[in-house]
Amino acid sequence: MDLAGLQRRLAEFAAARDWQPYHTPKNLVAALSVEASELVEIFQWLTPEESMRVMSDPETAHRVRDEVADVLAYLLQLCEVLGVDPLTALAAKIDRNESRFPAPQRAAPADTSGTAGSPEAPEPPGPGRSPGDPR
Repeated sequence: MDLAGLQRRLAEFAAARDWQPYHTPKNLVAALSVEASELVEIFQWLTPEESMRVMSDPETAHRVRDEVADVLAYLLQLCEVLGVDPLTALAAKIDRNESRFPAPQRAAPADTSGTAGSPEAPEPPGPGRSPGDPR
């Protein structure tokens, strides 16, 4: 099923239960935040190594899939209410990030003439930012 089909199913699900009055941007963002926090809770006290193996435990993998689905459901509903095309928004954000955070130049093959300069080290991310932070 495609994204539009999933959004349609979510809208039909809410309409059948008369939930549309509650699906305001404010409420959907709050619900999205709660569901994202529930996903974080699964990983909260794991080591990085344990977090990489989380899907190998069937019970935990089921919880992860459920929370990912909840996060995606609320995000898609929010996009629908606001008239945001999530794929277009993501593509535009990736384009901006490619401009803001250019990939470091790869080292050229070894120069035996002795004239090549040393490449500069990439600038570290700012405070509270990771190298892959899309903000």
